[in-house]
Amino acid sequence: MHKILLISLSFIIGLYAIEIPIEKVQIHEFGKSIELNSKIVQLSSAKQSIMTLLDGQITEYYVKEGETVNKGQKIALIESIELSKMSAEYLSLKNQYLSMNKTYEANKQLYDKGIISLEALNRINIENNEMLAKLETLTSQLETLGIETKNISNTTSKYILRAHNAGRIGTLLKGKHATVSKDTEIATVVKEQAFYLKSYIPLSYANDLKVGQKITITHNNKTFATYIDKILPELDETTQRIIVLSSINEPIDGLFINSYINSTLYINTDKKYLAVKKTALTFLNNEWVVFVPKQEAHEEKAKSSKEHNDEHDKEDKHEDKDGHKDEHNDEHNDEHKKEGDSHEEEPQYEARDVKIVNQDDSYVAIEGLNINEEYVSDKTYYVKSLVLKSSMGDGHGH
Repeated sequence: MHKILLISLSFIIGLYAIEIPIEKVQIHEFGKSIELNSKIVQLSSAKQSIMTLLDGQITEYYVKEGETVNKGQKIALIESIELSKMSAEYLSLKNQYLSMNKTYEANKQLYDKGIISLEALNRINIENNEMLAKLETLTSQLETLGIETKNISNTTSKYILRAHNAGRIGTLLKGKHATVSKDTEIATVVKEQAFYLKSYIPLSYANDLKVGQKITITHNNKTFATYIDKILPELDETTQRIIVLSSINEPIDGLFINSYINSTLYINTDKKYLAVKKTALTFLNNEWVVFVPKQEAHEEKAKSSKEHNDEHDKEDKHEDKDGHKDEHNDEHNDEHKKEGDSHEEEPQYEARDVKIVNQDDSYVAIEGLNINEEYVSDKTYYVKSLVLKSSMGDGHGH
């Protein structure tokens, strides 16, 4: 029992030791806010398809679903008979061209000596240029596959598919060792944080909507701001509401495409209300309340401070020559301390019911307080604990 009492006393003393921030009710401008139901979506432009370039077989994946990749990072290794034929043809054409080029140079020397005609030299040159054109076409095709032709000395049958942009691997659509045709989608890469908020706005707000207006969402106890990018020209057929898209530009962990989430749209109407900080609000007895300092506590504190100063002046006058105070002053100080202690046991704040009129990210427009009236702007949990403990104490005092 003593242990419980000591813990309770320590808790109360700790609460009083905490500095409670006090601010004054001020006028604050608010835009109109509308509570919405929104959906996390992703535009088709945010998704990249990894496509096969030739017929072949998937021999290896370098990534897993959900893995983050950089631009140019390896995705899959494909083995292709068609590539083997292309590389063999490339090596053959390259050797033929080198040989034909030597033939042309030799015939040019014969032409310079007048041994062969210009017509014969031109015919060899045309054949040489045709061979070069075939070689350049094949070189371009191989380089599209990511194969550097200058390094080809033997036939090759494997090529690597890479990510065109940074993002996250969405789905691996084909299994390892699967046989695939040309232009088959085997994986998707989703751009990082390329999410949009698709919100449904009542038609009555059509004239208030503008690109750039803020829509906030709360996820994992954090608030994130998005801004309207597009107002679609057609209504949603099911809800008959306006559809707006707002981009989510900062990383948010745990968002899932097609999930629904509560959101708030802020319309810039700039109305002015008496306001307190959001951190000042708390729920008590089924009502929203704001704690304010008790008026009598203010007056008592001022009175106590004045009396305390007066007593100190008297004490200074009654000091003896040795610098000691008399016994009367000591007794009086003890009484004064007890009185102060008894005052401190009572909570210095009271709860005031308020009505919420409007709100934004940081402030709440309220009715129930006056301008410049002092209120507890934060740490309301501690004040609430004091008030509740005081009311419990009053109930057990009879």
